[in-house]
Amino acid sequence: MTRIWIEFALCVVAIGVGGFQLARLADAIAFKSGMSRNWVGIGLMATVTSLPELVTGASSVVLADAPDIAVGNAMGACVFNLFVLGCVDLGFRSGSVFHSPNRGHVLSASFAILMFALVGFNLLLGDRGALLAIGHVGLYSLLIVALYAGAIRALYMFERAAPRDETTEDPLPGVSLRRVALMYSAWAALVFAGALALPLVAERLAQAMRWSETFVGTLLVAVVTTLPETVTTISALRIGAIDLAIGNLLGSSLFNVLILSIDDLLYLRGPLLAHVSALHAFSAFSAIAMAAVATAGWVVRPPGRILRVAGWVSLLLIGLYVVNALVLLVHGNAA
Repeated sequence: MTRIWIEFALCVVAIGVGGFQLARLADAIAFKSGMSRNWVGIGLMATVTSLPELVTGASSVVLADAPDIAVGNAMGACVFNLFVLGCVDLGFRSGSVFHSPNRGHVLSASFAILMFALVGFNLLLGDRGALLAIGHVGLYSLLIVALYAGAIRALYMFERAAPRDETTEDPLPGVSLRRVALMYSAWAALVFAGALALPLVAERLAQAMRWSETFVGTLLVAVVTTLPETVTTISALRIGAIDLAIGNLLGSSLFNVLILSIDDLLYLRGPLLAHVSALHAFSAFSAIAMAAVATAGWVVRPPGRILRVAGWVSLLLIGLYVVNALVLLVHGNAA
C-alpha cells in the first residue's frame, strides 16, 4: 500500500512541476512568436496544460483497459477547472474574476456547455445501448471534433478582432525562441512520463482501497492531472493576467472534452461512452450547471461579496463541485 501511494506521489510531482514549467515556457514561446496573450490562454496554453489529461486518457484505454478512469478523468477535470475558477475568485482580493470585460469568456463557456451536454446525453444513451457508431467509434466523437473546431475558430476570430495588450513583458528575456522550445520539449517528456504511469497506479490504488474506478477517475486522477491548469491559473493571477487565467481554465475544459473523442478512437471494443458507468453523466450535467453559473457571473458582474467573504458565483461553483464529489463518493461503488 505504501509503495502505491509513493508511486502516486511521484506522478503528482512530475505532472505538477513539469506542468508549471510547460505553461511558463509556452507563454514565452507565444510572446517570442508574436501571439497575443489572450489567445495563449484560450488555445495554446490550455492545450499544453491539458497534456496530462490527454496522455492519461490514452493510456487508460490502451494500457490499463480502464475506460471509466479515462472518462472520469476528462469530465472530472472539466468540473475541477470550474471549481478552481470559483476558488480563485474567492481568494482574489483585488476584485472579482467575473468583472473581466473580455466577452470571449462567455463565448468559451457557451461552447463548453454544448460539449458537456453532448457527452452527458450520449452517456445516458450508451447506458441504454442506443448509441450510433461508425465502426468502433461513436458518432458523438465526430460531433465533439466539429464543435471543438467551431469553438476554436470562433474564439480565434473574436480574439483577433480584440485589441492586443502591448504592456506584456517577455517572460524569459535574453533566451532565444529555439532554446525555449528545447526546454519545453524536456519538460514535456517529464509530464508525459508521469501522465502515462498515472492511470496504471490509480487502478492499483482503486483496487487496494476498494474504490470504484468512476470515483478514482473523476476525483483523484482528475485533480492530479489538472495541477498544471491550477498552478498556471494561480501564477497568472499573481501577475494580474486575469483573462489569461480564465482562458486557460475554459480552454482546458474544451480540450478535455475533445480528449474523449481521441480516447474513443483508441478504445477498440466499441463506443467508449457505451462501456462506462452512466454515473459520469452526473459530472457532465454538473459541469453544465457550473459553466452556466460562471456565464451568469460574467453577464451580471455581481458588485459585492456575501459578508465581504465570497461572491454568490464562487459559492455556487464550489457548492456544485462538492455535491458532485459527494454523489460520486456515495454512489460510485454501486455504479
